[in-house]
Amino acid sequence: MEEKKFAQVVPGGVEETKLFDAALADAAPSVKQILTQVAGALKEKGYRPVDQIVGYLITGDPAYITSHKGARLLIKRIERDKILEEVLQAYLDRE
Repeated sequence: MEEKKFAQVVPGGVEETKLFDAALADAAPSVKQILTQVAGALKEKGYRPVDQIVGYLITGDPAYITSHKGARLLIKRIERDKILEEVLQAYLDRE
């Protein structure tokens, strides 16, 4: 995933002015993006992503999620009920 820059430096003589893009700052990663990154990190470390994520969702214990590539911090950014809601909705929306 490419890193988004929230501010950009514009040369301006002795001092530089920073431009702030509020649209980028407000664009939080989606549940799907977070789960995809977390699953990738778990897979890289040799874990079965579905089993580990289910363990986390049931217990709330972040120890089920590897800290590799910041996956543990990433998954803790969203509430577990929000993850369950979106996963269930995606499942039900399938044809």
